[in-house]
Amino acid sequence: MALAGIDRHRGSIQLRSGRASYVDTGGEGRAALFVHGLATSSYLWRNVIDQVDGRRRCVAIDLPLHGGTEATPPRDFSLTALAEFVRDCCDALDLADVDLVANDTGGAVAQVFAARHPERLNTLTLTNCETHNNLPPKALWPAVLLARAGLMARMNQRLLADPARARKRIYGGGYQDVRKLPVEIVRAFLEPQAGSAEAARQMQRWLATMNARELLAAEPALRRLEVPTLIVWGTADMFFRTKWAYWLLDTIPGATKVVELPGAKLFFPDERAADLTAALLPHWDAHA
Repeated sequence: MALAGIDRHRGSIQLRSGRASYVDTGGEGRAALFVHGLATSSYLWRNVIDQVDGRRRCVAIDLPLHGGTEATPPRDFSLTALAEFVRDCCDALDLADVDLVANDTGGAVAQVFAARHPERLNTLTLTNCETHNNLPPKALWPAVLLARAGLMARMNQRLLADPARARKRIYGGGYQDVRKLPVEIVRAFLEPQAGSAEAARQMQRWLATMNARELLAAEPALRRLEVPTLIVWGTADMFFRTKWAYWLLDTIPGATKVVELPGAKLFFPDERAADLTAALLPHWDAHA
């Protein structure tokens, strides 16, 4: 789906923390709520939404400092604060009993959200994401160290000026064939977090303060989570190895199975949307 196709469904809502951007295809019935991770946005889900629209009301939110959601400083980028941001979006959009689908750091946010608000979920689907103590993942440590040294902000601003280079530098490890990622999507991903010096500094602070404490604190509640949970995992991901999918399966009582996607990398919900949809629809139908 092109940007214009998904943007015709875009709106904004006023939350306690400021204005938030979201995509909502509308329609009757249960909503599917999509949550992205770092350095992407609601655009990550454009191809999945294109395939499942009509089966669900599809809502994809932009986390703070991503997409159309600004992050007015000082901003709390903790997983708990982000989970409460998701809750506030649900309240503002009148979303209840949702089918939650998440990727990357959005998956960590979704775990904390599920631990705190299980009654708001009908089903949960986790794709490659931070899990247990794998936050930040080892492959992200070079970026985290640059952020802690105060060097990431200017680097991201320079990359924004050359989207073709940024595509390879930032997203090359997350796509099987990053050349198919449109440059306009790269620009849309990066502009909110590097389009101004202040945004770049805030993104740098987010990276510099990443840690696993809140994920670990959520584990007792995850071990009691009976919400039907599907785990769909790309097996070639350098950030989140397949062992973490099976850790989730062993940890969450409501987890039904792991669907492995051979060769898929972190951002497969964009690149291999049909494979994710093929797993999602039976999961949703089984818990309709």
